[in-house]
Amino acid sequence: MTLIPTISTFSPVTSAPITPDPQAIDAPDGSADLKISHPAIRDFPSGERPRERLQSYGAGHLSNSELLAILLRTGLEGENVLVMASRLLAEFGGLSGLSRITFDEMCDFRGISSAKACQILAGIELGRRVASLTPEDRVTITSPSDFATLFRAEMSSLDREHLRFATLSTRNQVLGIEDLYSGSVNAALIRPAEVFATAVRRNAPQIAIVHNHPSGDPTPSNEDVAITKTLVEAGKLLDIEVVDHLVIGQGKYVSMREKKLGFS
Repeated sequence: MTLIPTISTFSPVTSAPITPDPQAIDAPDGSADLKISHPAIRDFPSGERPRERLQSYGAGHLSNSELLAILLRTGLEGENVLVMASRLLAEFGGLSGLSRITFDEMCDFRGISSAKACQILAGIELGRRVASLTPEDRVTITSPSDFATLFRAEMSSLDREHLRFATLSTRNQVLGIEDLYSGSVNAALIRPAEVFATAVRRNAPQIAIVHNHPSGDPTPSNEDVAITKTLVEAGKLLDIEVVDHLVIGQGKYVSMREKKLGFS
């Protein structure tokens, strides 16, 4: 007897018939596009979430998508806020294109409510105004008191140690402020390359460092002196002066340069 081969309608890998994905969405042309579900931001490791990354490394270390995701706050079902932010940037041609669209155009984008549109456009406008500041508009640091005024109101009430620094122009005008570390600030954590990278990028000839003591007592510790000495020496190699290191306590502060602690 001759066997006649037959063509199977089953998958060559399994014995089950191939069926469409129940999550598929019919496209206008009759084809089906698979719906891709992205993990929620809350399911990311803490070190990969935009807000936590900003707190740990400063806003300057975040991508455009991460910064935009923080403004958007939430995504859509099956599409986390980072994916939405990337889609928004791609749709309008990056930050440059995003800065030119209107409120109505923003609201027409899938997933963008009027509240989200307001948040994004407000953030863009703030950035535009900062960029348009003239040198005369910038804060100028002429003394430890000026430096303390810039940070004391916020940092004296923090319940954890934060290390920040300001990049300064040759005229002691503040070019920017970076939040470098939070938690326990010690010499082992401080990497001079991270501190000075922003100064190099901004072509800043000077920086001023500040951190707080949650205990309320601004007396510098031996660890604070060691940190200061390390950064001062690293700055000399890069020709970037560390003009001061301020320790802020409850209503009080100590200028380590005035006390000659870590400064030779």
